[in-house]
Amino acid sequence: MRLDEGQQSDNVEDRRGKGGKMVAVGGGGMLLILVVSMLLGVDPQKILQNIPQQQQGPGAGGEERPLTPEEEQAGKLASTVLFFTEQVWTDQFQQQGERYRKPKMVLFTAQVDTACGTAPSAVGPFYCPGDETIYLDPTFFEELGDKLGGSKGQFSQAYVIAHEVGHHVQNLLGFSRIVDEKRRTVSKEEFNKWSVRLELQADYLAGVWAHHGQRKFDFIEPGDVEQAIQSANAIGDDRLQKRSTGFTSPENYTHGTSAQRVKWFNQGFKTGDLSQLKRIFEMPYDQL
Repeated sequence: MRLDEGQQSDNVEDRRGKGGKMVAVGGGGMLLILVVSMLLGVDPQKILQNIPQQQQGPGAGGEERPLTPEEEQAGKLASTVLFFTEQVWTDQFQQQGERYRKPKMVLFTAQVDTACGTAPSAVGPFYCPGDETIYLDPTFFEELGDKLGGSKGQFSQAYVIAHEVGHHVQNLLGFSRIVDEKRRTVSKEEFNKWSVRLELQADYLAGVWAHHGQRKFDFIEPGDVEQAIQSANAIGDDRLQKRSTGFTSPENYTHGTSAQRVKWFNQGFKTGDLSQLKRIFEMPYDQL
């Protein structure tokens, strides 16, 4: 991915190296939480009720430390990708006669306080609609590549960030509210299907961003799209459930299968067509 032409966003707050509490979760426990939360778009407070916390590790107890060169580079990449999303979505909203309200991004280590609750990095990147902020511990990308079979490449990271920005776009356009209202009126199994629709729509929006971003910035290099597809494939519900339990439970899917996630990212990337967003909510579930 070519990042040289991209500026860094003014809407990033970097809390890494600032100290604070760490959640006491080992490597196996972290992977379990990743699977349970399905990595993206989760309200972290629901996962944290029974997780003990303790002071430990670098920067704990309020001690500050300088960022490593690797951390600096990871922060620059995230900020540049966020800038690219701001430019693309500002253009797209203007074409619809609307104003795009830019989200914020917080980079953190170990755990973070949000309007959606306190979350450990183990829940993966997530968007909190309460403060319109994307929360990201960049070490997630090591987990994605080393433990889950995704790609650690730059465009794979851009896809994950663009997916979370997609949740912000959904929030602005009212799709998130539709699904939230379903929570109070349908069964858990039926609500899971609406959650899948929302997540696949966010994957589609990540593809739409890549489509228009490529036209505007020409930032995609050979192999980049394959990186995103590899990561989308790695974090499908079916693959994560199979990895965790040895079998799949479609009634518990909340994000969509690997094939569905790849399909909708590809659809967004190929067409760049925002008019298809309603289709994902209206088409029969078994055709997604």
